Amino acid sequence: MSTSARPVPAPDEASAPYWEAAAAHRLVLARCQACSQFSHPPSTVCGQCHSTEPNWSWDPVDGAGKVRSWTVMRSSFLPGLGEDVPFVLVDVELDVQQELRLIGRLLDGPDATIEPGSRVVLGFEDLAPGVAVPAFKLEDAR
Repeated sequence: MSTSARPVPAPDEASAPYWEAAAAHRLVLARCQACSQFSHPPSTVCGQCHSTEPNWSWDPVDGAGKVRSWTVMRSSFLPGLGEDVPFVLVDVELDVQQELRLIGRLLDGPDATIEPGSRVVLGFEDLAPGVAVPAFKLEDAR
């Protein structure tokens, strides 16, 4: 049995709006005010239009998308995750914008049937009081 607590996000000034929304089970992503495209994670320069003044807004998105790739984590090298293996991490292209990707745990478990293009919906994992991370569920398994 692991005696270490599971790692939790450590928000900084740039990521605080993302983690505050996640704690409330909402997904918000940074949107460049110069080109209206999302970026995750945001940077000092917009990856879409290359504006050096993206003036990010944090806009809600529904988190629906399709699986591009996945991996089954069978070993843990981080303290606090030993009891969680095996688990599946999915690389999801969000519907809200082509090529916008988010990686998260698949809540359906390691035995779920996944294929490239499998549809997923947003879910959340509560890690501690007031701390949650975005995750995904297979759309057909709702």
